[in-house]
Amino acid sequence: MIAQLTRNERQRAIQIGLVVAGCGLLLGLAGADDPIGLHGALIFIAGLLAILVVGRDYYAPEPSDERFSQYYDDPSKAGIILAMAWAVFGLAVGDWVAWQLVKPDLTFGGGWSSFGRIRPVHTTSVIFGFGGNGLIATSLYVLQRTSRARLPDQLSPWFVLLGYNLFCLLAVTGYMMGITQSKEYAEPEWYADIWLVVVWVVYFLIYLRTLARRKEPHIYVSNWYYMAFILVVAILHIVNNLAVPVSLGHAKSYSAFSGVQDAMTQWWYGHNAVAFFLTAGFLGMMYYFLPVRSGRPIFSYRLSIISFWGITFFYMWAGSHHLHYTALPQWVQTLGMTFSLMLLVPSWASAGNALLTLNGAWHKVRDDATLRFMMVAAVFYGLTTFEGSFMAIRSVNSLSHYTDWTIGHVHAGALGWVAFITFGSIYASVPWLWNRDGMYSAKLVEAHFWLGLAGTVIYVFAMWNSGIIQGLMWRTYNESGTLAYSFVDSLVAMRPYYIARAVGGLFFLIGACLGAYNIWMTIRSPGLAAKQPEPKLAAQPAE
Repeated sequence: MIAQLTRNERQRAIQIGLVVAGCGLLLGLAGADDPIGLHGALIFIAGLLAILVVGRDYYAPEPSDERFSQYYDDPSKAGIILAMAWAVFGLAVGDWVAWQLVKPDLTFGGGWSSFGRIRPVHTTSVIFGFGGNGLIATSLYVLQRTSRARLPDQLSPWFVLLGYNLFCLLAVTGYMMGITQSKEYAEPEWYADIWLVVVWVVYFLIYLRTLARRKEPHIYVSNWYYMAFILVVAILHIVNNLAVPVSLGHAKSYSAFSGVQDAMTQWWYGHNAVAFFLTAGFLGMMYYFLPVRSGRPIFSYRLSIISFWGITFFYMWAGSHHLHYTALPQWVQTLGMTFSLMLLVPSWASAGNALLTLNGAWHKVRDDATLRFMMVAAVFYGLTTFEGSFMAIRSVNSLSHYTDWTIGHVHAGALGWVAFITFGSIYASVPWLWNRDGMYSAKLVEAHFWLGLAGTVIYVFAMWNSGIIQGLMWRTYNESGTLAYSFVDSLVAMRPYYIARAVGGLFFLIGACLGAYNIWMTIRSPGLAAKQPEPKLAAQPAE
């Protein structure tokens, strides 16, 4: 890392470290009697480490101009390693959460390990830790190759990657201390939100600066999706987290919204986080790595662009379908339902485009587990988007909402779509990034695929069954017109399905551990020298 930084970049890195350490010290002193004080100390340590790491080699020789003849992939390499570390940690916590719903006393050492605190630890670790690092790593990788331009400098990618992981660390440790804005997605408090805005703006500027100096006149479709993900997530994050802190020394803050306006803003954010963080960014992965790995051009490049604009426009209006039968005006609920149904068109366009791209390469899907990860991801994307549009219908929502059906739907997308396309993209890029002729063990990739697929299927089917049973029990009346089942009755009926869900999650966790081990051994195996150059993207559509 340091060897690639120029002297000026090392100076700026030390200055950034000083600013971060100073802010951490200020927060720590101001909030000495509040949990914010611990986060202040954590921020101070992070800034101090940055100063020490850069300062240790401050007088190292200036990097040679030869670096401009190669892409700058060190941040992508670090991002992949961090993504897999977050995946193992987040999935382990998630399975712990699942077993807590089977046996609620699986807690240790007090309130920090209760369901209410470690559940957001799980979601933040897997969505933002695993998914976010995967997006940063692959976006920088794809951006350079589709633009035929090196990143504009060596410092800003490291600032984005390490700054983003500092945010994730603040969020996860804050949840265990009970620091949260208490919304559906359990956002961290105001100081972490401000830090993420700074990091995210730098991330967006990296994209703009690289595209401005591109040697390829055409902006490839993956970059459209990645840029939409970066830009819209920034807008969502800023608006949803508008808050006034109680004071500099307290983590507590008050939201700028209240009542039904706060609910609408939360679900405008929540569903568009699904749209642009968990969909658009990963479609950017799919549209690059699937054609490259299969050696086939995109079936229809025109369809990919049409799908992009459809998803970008329709998703913005869909969030209110989470608020059927609430105080939200009826016309707003209907608007969200209508646009959710319309979303099926651009979503299936992308899923179909991916599967049709594999025409002529199905023999590769049979033999290549990495490509099979991507193919199954496209299938789950199509299934999940159909289910999401179906569940947005008001009459269906009356049965599904607040039940485990929604949990099954979410995890069909999170495990079957997001995790599978990320694992496939990582398995494809690791040998290219580390100059290897393949993964350390193809059999471990195969084992990871089947464990992940089995875990996902068990999880989703268990939650589909439990959710529908819950919904039916909650709306069943006896002859006297009263409810036939109490809530506790429905909870008891869920126990077998909760055990199955935890077992499915365990399978998925074991697969991720095998994947992390396989990737680490690939990196550590210098004997696997590359024998073939990195495959090139077939830019021409097949139409």
